[in-house]
Amino acid sequence: PYICVECGDSFRRSSALNVHLRIHRGERPYKCEECGKAFRHSSALGAHLRIHAGAKPYECSECGKSFRKSSTLKVHLKIHAGKKPHKCA
Repeated sequence: PYICVECGDSFRRSSALNVHLRIHRGERPYKCEECGKAFRHSSALGAHLRIHAGAKPYECSECGKSFRKSSTLKVHLKIHAGKKPHKCA
């Protein structure tokens, strides 16, 4: 495994360690050309760009409501399953 000398986290691939090290270095190499916001991961930039485009590609098959992120759709689907999406403390 590849070990982070900063925090001790371990990774199976050196590329994963290199991405992780961006946290400690404060690196955000993926920048939005429209607003200047920067991200550590290209996937985060991709999700961000959907905000500017107004795209909501994840649609609920039950009610048709659309979402920008698949994780938000996943939480929404719990409503149809009769589950509460958030647990009260």
